[in-house]
Amino acid sequence: MSQINVNDLTFYYEGSYDNIFENVSFSIDTDWKLGFIGRNGKGKTTFLNILMGKYSYRGSVSASVKFQYFPYPLTEAQMEMSASEFISDIRPDCEEWQVICELSQLNEEADILYRPFTTLSHGERTKVLLAVLFSGENDFLLIDEPTNHLDSAARENVREYLASKKGFILVSHDRDLLDRCIDHVLVLNRKSIDVQSGNFSDWWENKQRRDKFAADENEKHKREIKKLKKAAKRTAEWADKNERTKIGFDPVKEHDRCISTRSFIGAKTKKMQSRVKQMENRIAHEIEEKEGLLNDIERVAELKLSPLVHHKNTLVDLRDYSFTYKGAEKPVIEGLTLTVNRGDRIALHGHNGCGKSTLIKRILQSAGMETDLGDYTESGICETASGLVVSYISQDTSFLKGDIWSFCDSRGIDRTMFGALLRQLDLERVQFTKDMSDFSEGQKKKVLIASSLLTPAHLYIWDEPLNYIDIFSRMQIEKLLEEYRPTMIFVEHDTRFREKTGAEIVGLG
Repeated sequence: MSQINVNDLTFYYEGSYDNIFENVSFSIDTDWKLGFIGRNGKGKTTFLNILMGKYSYRGSVSASVKFQYFPYPLTEAQMEMSASEFISDIRPDCEEWQVICELSQLNEEADILYRPFTTLSHGERTKVLLAVLFSGENDFLLIDEPTNHLDSAARENVREYLASKKGFILVSHDRDLLDRCIDHVLVLNRKSIDVQSGNFSDWWENKQRRDKFAADENEKHKREIKKLKKAAKRTAEWADKNERTKIGFDPVKEHDRCISTRSFIGAKTKKMQSRVKQMENRIAHEIEEKEGLLNDIERVAELKLSPLVHHKNTLVDLRDYSFTYKGAEKPVIEGLTLTVNRGDRIALHGHNGCGKSTLIKRILQSAGMETDLGDYTESGICETASGLVVSYISQDTSFLKGDIWSFCDSRGIDRTMFGALLRQLDLERVQFTKDMSDFSEGQKKKVLIASSLLTPAHLYIWDEPLNYIDIFSRMQIEKLLEEYRPTMIFVEHDTRFREKTGAEIVGLG
């Protein structure tokens, strides 16, 4: 066991307005199974790249171990090769027999090492690279979002595999994965960094307790400040009124007063003004204690939605429907019967390649939207209600280019409302003028989600919308769907998200 020590780390990107990290210090053990939690764009992947030596920074990072990063970057040539051919290139200290042993723990056969990498599914690719990652010795492993684009079965394999390992940092927004696989958390708060023992649920419970205490303390300080300001104002008014009586008096009404009384009144006024000063100092002290109390509280804003109501109850009707791509040996979808009525939330479920995205595209096509399905044959019924308005989120974010305002204009979205919604999803204002192609994948997803939420529709169709989306934003969206209950068809492998939204699960494949 050894330690990784971070001292006074400060880092910012060239041309950036703000520091990503500023005078950050903490220590972690290399035997820990460490979960890395934080909002999109707060610096999780940046920190991993700092450990890998890719960026210059101020401060120091000391470690007696070498680091390995997942996912390994592969060239186009390597994608066309089999994994067996490039293993030694991406990890020279790794033997093929070790990778085969690791693959067996991931419930995969060795033959996937000898097939062209580009022909493997997302799950198979992830397992191969994880097997390579864990085949070395004495390295500390940096694992960045290993379950994105994986189906439920592949996610379960990865969960069980990582639960049996140690000596890694895991960046993930999958709450089940974090609960199953980690024993410590490294948290990027809004103004600080915490290291705590326990899994995600332990941290979340502690955070809610701390946030409530901070909010209660904040309210107590605000009440005390209000009380002190009122007393200070009243005392100041008395002092001013008393001061005005020093000069001039009515000898009839104030027969017991003389010129010498003036010094007494002055002393009394000075004493009252001193009390005012003491109260102002108390107020300043209370404000100082109050500042910082709410710095790390995650203010999860409530989102709003304006779904349209269609005059028909049934919006999508599939009866004994089959779909086959031209040249394929068997149908992608076979004999599917599915009815989507107003208010339904349908979660399409199944392994990668079972036809979830194909079905979504076919429904979009039936509703009059342009989709690229290529050549195919079909049988049975696939119908949508006439005049159906659909709001769609694609898996693909590669088309997002230019600044946010150009995106708004191209889709006819109100700039002010779009900007406000993105801020509620915790996208910083400084991002608004940047090119979206430079956004993190989580930030790109937030642009698509905000666009969909601002598009009034009868039916919302979302294809893996939460890939790369941070935990807090997931909770916001869950609450939104619980409250407004729009008609939805979605693909999402986050088990807790499906449970929270009360979706009916429809299995394919």
